[in-house]
Amino acid sequence: MEEAAEALLGGLRLSHLAHLPVAGVGTGLDMDGESSGAAVRVSSSGVPEEAGRPRPGMDSPDNGPCEEDTTYHIPVLEEEVVAALSPAPGKLLMDGTLGGGGHTRRLLRAGAYVLALDQDPEALAWAARRLEEVADHLITIRSNFASFPTILEEAGLGPVLDGILLDLGVSSHQLDAAERGFSFMREGPLDMRMDPSAPICAADLVNGWPEEELARIFYEYGDEKASRRAAKAIVKRRAEKLFETTADLAAVVATVIPKRGPASPATRVFQALRIAVNDEMAVLESALESAHRWLKPGGRLAVITFHSLEDRLVKKYFRKHSDPEIDRPEWPAPRPNPECYYRLVTRKGITAGEEETRRNPRSRSATLRVVERLP
Repeated sequence: MEEAAEALLGGLRLSHLAHLPVAGVGTGLDMDGESSGAAVRVSSSGVPEEAGRPRPGMDSPDNGPCEEDTTYHIPVLEEEVVAALSPAPGKLLMDGTLGGGGHTRRLLRAGAYVLALDQDPEALAWAARRLEEVADHLITIRSNFASFPTILEEAGLGPVLDGILLDLGVSSHQLDAAERGFSFMREGPLDMRMDPSAPICAADLVNGWPEEELARIFYEYGDEKASRRAAKAIVKRRAEKLFETTADLAAVVATVIPKRGPASPATRVFQALRIAVNDEMAVLESALESAHRWLKPGGRLAVITFHSLEDRLVKKYFRKHSDPEIDRPEWPAPRPNPECYYRLVTRKGITAGEEETRRNPRSRSATLRVVERLP
């Protein structure tokens, strides 16, 4: 069993490295399976090597082993993920959102083999150092997780995965890094790209999209009831001066949206822009639609969401594809569901306990849902 998983991972690694234009330098894959154009240096094990000097909080002489450092990103619902995926020697798992490597490290330490994806080269470089001790069982690829079918197909693989983890949203490090432009808490450029090489950033939307389209995404992606007022204020202001910083946009939004509790009035607008910039809902839908084709019978799909829009989509998809029968009013009797791929493992979403939310306040909004592939 373990030999088979190692052979599969080795084949995937060789397939990936065979596409590299220069030995040891990877371009990764974008959502269409094409070169992303952003180089990531990889070791012989397929793990990216350090690019440049370590940033504060990484594995440097001043900071000690990054294994003990959680300044990059604290994984949420870590124990629950391990329980859901049951990592063990011989299993091949995929972490679609590597981030700081916290979840992947737990899977690797349990003896599993892991294919880990991330579109952020900084996250890949960080995780490479953090996971060096278990790199023999790991391959990392710079890619959006919606591209994983292309990656497996190019490696000549079929349904080989024992489990898939999708930890959605933005990492703590991305939120805290002012230069990434995800948050109004620290002034920075209006960027919000998870993949820094992506062609469209938040400034392009704010300064260029029609008022009606801005209002739509604020309402649909941010659940912002004052979406029209916010869009109108943005369009009026950009006619005088284009937006450049997160603080500038937040200040304008605050003039037309009343403060509700401790959160900034701009919270929902920023969430909507981030989702639109990274096309997050379409990416999630694509990954969900593909997952059952790559899971072994008994393999599990675990998804962690951070806002109601994502969670509703995952919940609806899981229910639709775990119901053995379909019933409609015009039918005399229920009929078998030809798209019943899964068994529900979690009837209700799993949320963080009191201790975890105290230790990591950002875990309060996390919800884990799990399904198991049917034979």
